[in-house]
Amino acid sequence: MSFRPPLKHCRNCGTAVVYRVPDDGDTKERAVCPACATIHYENPLIVVGTVPVLDERVLLCKRNIEPRWGKWTLPAGFMELGETTAQGAARETDEEAGAAYEMGELFSLINVLRVGQVHMFYRAQLLHDRFDPGHETIEARLFHEHEIPWDEIAFKTVRETLQWFFADRKAGRFGMHQLDIA
Repeated sequence: MSFRPPLKHCRNCGTAVVYRVPDDGDTKERAVCPACATIHYENPLIVVGTVPVLDERVLLCKRNIEPRWGKWTLPAGFMELGETTAQGAARETDEEAGAAYEMGELFSLINVLRVGQVHMFYRAQLLHDRFDPGHETIEARLFHEHEIPWDEIAFKTVRETLQWFFADRKAGRFGMHQLDIA
């Protein structure tokens, strides 16, 4: 069950939609326009970001926006149309941290079913410790593992990704991690 409100009106003609199983052989209830017969598919939102690292420290951003204003997060946000997941992660890292980095491989993929989102984080190697955060960030700062403000982390997906990162670093090898959160 998603927390997103149901679609109320057709995006094509503005008529109030009805939720029913379409007549095209589909098996799921969808928003269907009774006037123009458009079937509206509601798909998950994709959140993309990075785990930026310099030496033994990870870059976190203090949020200047809701939800969770004032909490710490990895640089991340919603993917835009026309970009790949890596391009979106790069754009979000630029916007939120103003960091110079080299993009690494995909590190974590977390399905957040209750809000209809998929979160994807890439590893990134910072090139220096100078940051120019955008308006969505109060502060961008590097943390050693023992300095991470765990009680002030904004999202469970960020906490899980950070925990995997530190465990993999201790093990001397990085893998790909996946989790489903109901």
